[in-house]
Amino acid sequence: MAYTAQQLLAMPEKQLDDLFSASPAGDIPNGEADGTAIVASDTPFSSEIAAIVNIFNWQGKTFDAAHGTLTNRILAFGVNAIVAQVYKGTSLFDGKECIVLDYSKTSILAKHIRDEIRLIGPGQYLGLVYWDTKKTIHFALQFPVA
Repeated sequence: MAYTAQQLLAMPEKQLDDLFSASPAGDIPNGEADGTAIVASDTPFSSEIAAIVNIFNWQGKTFDAAHGTLTNRILAFGVNAIVAQVYKGTSLFDGKECIVLDYSKTSILAKHIRDEIRLIGPGQYLGLVYWDTKKTIHFALQFPVA
């Protein structure tokens, strides 16, 4: 089933968590995806987190599956920035397979950040963001579908 960004934004945290847990890892994506930060209304510090996301004006991610890397598209910097390593691994959330977006060895700015994504629809991934091992917010990625 495909979800719109608006549907995902309207979901409470538990529903987003359940969707993530029920979804397969999928293949490591390749190419440019539009991103949507999802700060559920019942997430602690949701307004503060949303403000940080808005300051940086995050637009999405660009994946290079062949090299196992990605860059974030951040309008405030005007460039692709903040590189991560991309690989399949075990989710901190539920112990199942996911695609890990690991910033620990590639970014001074984001070295405490780890993202996990799973496929929820054609070209569509739902993600979790961690600060060290503490889950903070969700996000969605939408790739063009042929």
